[in-house]
Amino acid sequence: MSSTTTAADLVARSNRLGADPANTNYAGGNTSAKGTATDPATGEPVELLWVKGSGGDLGTLTEEGLAVLRLDRLRGLAGVYRGVEHEDEMVAAFDYALHGKGGAAPSIDTAMHGLVDAAHVDHLHPDAGIAIATAADGERLTAEIFGGAVVWVPWRRPGWQLGLDIAAIAAEHPEARGTILGGHGITAWGDTSEEAERNSLWIIETAQAYLDEHSRPEPFGPPLAGHAALPVEERRAKAAALAPVIRGIASRDRPQVGHFTDSDVVLDFLAATEHPRLAALGTSCPDHFLRTKVRPLVLDLPADASVEEAVARLRELHEQYRLDYQAYYDRHATSESPAIRGADPLIVLVPGVGMFSYGKDAQTARVAGEFYVNAIAVMRGAEGVSSYAPIDEAEKFRIEYWALEEAKLRRMPAPKPLATRVALVTGAASGIGKAIATRLAAEGACVVIADLDLAKAEAAAAEIGGPDVARGVAADVSDEAAVKAAIAEVLLAFGGLDLVVNNAGLSLSKSLFDTTEADWDLQHDVMAKGSFLVAKNAARVLVDQGLGGDIVYISSKNSVFAGPNNIAYSATKADQAHQVRLLAAELGEHGIRVNGINPDGVVRGSGIFASGWGANRAATYGVDEKDLGAFYAQRTILKREVVPENVAAAVYAICTSDFSHTTGLHVPVDAGVAAAFLR
Repeated sequence: MSSTTTAADLVARSNRLGADPANTNYAGGNTSAKGTATDPATGEPVELLWVKGSGGDLGTLTEEGLAVLRLDRLRGLAGVYRGVEHEDEMVAAFDYALHGKGGAAPSIDTAMHGLVDAAHVDHLHPDAGIAIATAADGERLTAEIFGGAVVWVPWRRPGWQLGLDIAAIAAEHPEARGTILGGHGITAWGDTSEEAERNSLWIIETAQAYLDEHSRPEPFGPPLAGHAALPVEERRAKAAALAPVIRGIASRDRPQVGHFTDSDVVLDFLAATEHPRLAALGTSCPDHFLRTKVRPLVLDLPADASVEEAVARLRELHEQYRLDYQAYYDRHATSESPAIRGADPLIVLVPGVGMFSYGKDAQTARVAGEFYVNAIAVMRGAEGVSSYAPIDEAEKFRIEYWALEEAKLRRMPAPKPLATRVALVTGAASGIGKAIATRLAAEGACVVIADLDLAKAEAAAAEIGGPDVARGVAADVSDEAAVKAAIAEVLLAFGGLDLVVNNAGLSLSKSLFDTTEADWDLQHDVMAKGSFLVAKNAARVLVDQGLGGDIVYISSKNSVFAGPNNIAYSATKADQAHQVRLLAAELGEHGIRVNGINPDGVVRGSGIFASGWGANRAATYGVDEKDLGAFYAQRTILKREVVPENVAAAVYAICTSDFSHTTGLHVPVDAGVAAAFLR
């Protein structure tokens, strides 16, 4: 088999295994294949190991995500191994075994794959396998479930020694298909890729079948009075009310993006008697608590507690959580340990409501929640046939503050300027709003596009990015109930809100005598009243979070310039412009900045101009509509046409740290209109 075929087959196997969450969690586990290739330096055949690189995900793995090492040199590192106290040195030594440029960075599990004498090896983190691995009598269960086909390996931190242990098991038990790794997961192997995959799936399916058949009826204990799930609408309303406060709790040390889950798995766990005890034990699989912290914060109130009661208690619990986490760090840290990474929870559980999870971006927050769902499944499995006994606290600390994990974090690219910020842009399915949403997302923000037309909002969001980047919601900004509903959707999607852009608008170009009362009311309802309603309800969230924030109004040159035939539009833009000043003065004590952008002449891509405003303005100025953009450009000082991306650039700039001390400002984006200069 050619080296290209070996790598391609490995990727295909990895993708199949990684596509099913029953087999492994996101970015969890690794796979490998051994084969022969021609060494371009000598023309001679050379044995190679292809193995999933550090930080990759099996379900989405490509050949670029594989590390490629010379097998003889990798195994030759045994001669320089100085024992478990020094095994971290071996990861750096992997670089000397790379073949050519080596592909992706080798992970800590590379030793396991290289040392086991099998052509194909899979290491996975299935819930069923971890349930057996974390059961108090996991070794006995392994023998009972699998006979001699799967061998128990006591907990050991991943590394060279664990690789030696598993290699010895494989050599001593030729009949074995794989191992259960205490507290951790499973490893399986085979002479062919198909055999390794078949063995992996057999271990997982056999473990799950045993759990299904032998589990006691209520592994989490009987129902806990008052902790049953609230009705859907009630619990989601309560989640939205709590989300800003909990986001602030999770972000005291550093800003976090949030994710909300109210799946039956979570709600059933929180409704059971044993959930406080089990949650306190924390997770076990290294991949779990690296993303969920050593244990969650659990609200110890019944489901029907009021929002005010829940908020007060959450604040108390947060202070205790921080003290406990600092004590955990102090108990185990040495002079060589990395600095504490913050003492705030990454998982917050609210009985009757659900789970809030947090991370540096939406994907990380979502995956943290998925990992805790995995942990619940593990606890259910272990408690169903035994009792849940995760690895001890000292071992958890050794993983969480492992120098190798710290190095992995430092290899990650620097965050984008708006990373961790959640933005709501109104009227953003097209034109200026869409350009703003696109720019904010490109700079790292999570963006929610609000528009009257839900289908168009969702289409624009899909164009900008997947659901971890952008979402579309329906919103009539002139209706406060609709505004509140849209903001609630933002909170449930991304956990909070930091940046609000009041962009929704329309225009009717008419003279004073042709402007009807309905024309006046429509424009004022959407822009003056609509901006007020969005700002008012968004500001409540920003204040509750305690993280500051930005509110930006897309006003207009017409807010200060008096032109013919647009009395209603210009008057409402002047209203918006003064809202900026008023809110800047009122919200500044909360760290909330309020600024405005004054565009002019944005014809290309503009929904307003396309809806008839352009034709009317062209008629007013006596030019063809197709020439209106050029006409506007020629009347400016800079002689440049203004496009939606210019407005988006101004919004982005005013929301960065470069303008951290600026509020109440209006930024002209009009290529220079002297009559609209601010005085």
